[in-house]
Amino acid sequence: MTKISRRSLERMVEEQLGKWNLAGRERKPPRSKPRPVITISREPGCGASEVAKRLAEDLGMDLMGGLIIEKVAESAQMSRKIVSSLDEREISKRDDWLSSLFETRHLWPDDYLFHLTKVIGTVGRHGNAVIVGRGAHLILPSGETFRVRFSAPLSCRIRHMMEAHGLPQPDAEKYLVRKDAERRAFIWRYFHADLTDPRHYDLLINMSKISVDGALEAVKAAFASWKR
Repeated sequence: MTKISRRSLERMVEEQLGKWNLAGRERKPPRSKPRPVITISREPGCGASEVAKRLAEDLGMDLMGGLIIEKVAESAQMSRKIVSSLDEREISKRDDWLSSLFETRHLWPDDYLFHLTKVIGTVGRHGNAVIVGRGAHLILPSGETFRVRFSAPLSCRIRHMMEAHGLPQPDAEKYLVRKDAERRAFIWRYFHADLTDPRHYDLLINMSKISVDGALEAVKAAFASWKR
């Protein structure tokens, strides 16, 4: 597991806030719609993280990794700091939408989910981002979010983990099975949804049948033709 120090995390948040504030100052007329967001849901070990990174680079979007969002959401202080980057009218819109989300989905707003939805909702209001994991495809409005799901058979993912990280086969399989279970449990616990349900996505890609380059081009082409 990748570890990020508190100082490094704060620096990344500061850099992201700087981008948003600069964009806000340069923006002239208000947009009628938020800039679109791409969400990435993926099975561990299928190569989707590399696709997400290159996708953000090619499209000039901000890459918001699941770990960063999770760590920010764990801290109410940092969540407030990010949310405060919006003006009062935007905060009101987000809070109205947040209340609606909990009511329509019958979610219990515990502290973690509350701050997680605030963080992802704030990213969604700013737009122009690729968000990896953390149930973002279920949090953001579907009409403003292009939702992609990457998967691959377990055998392919085990082979990838062995090659990429030098793990023996039993360790790679144990890690992937555990991560699969954790991600499914996370989505079910907080959103009462099946992570693998294809109805939650706009594009499904089997990474055992396509290269990273091919997947990248497929997502870009589909996103370009996506109708909001």
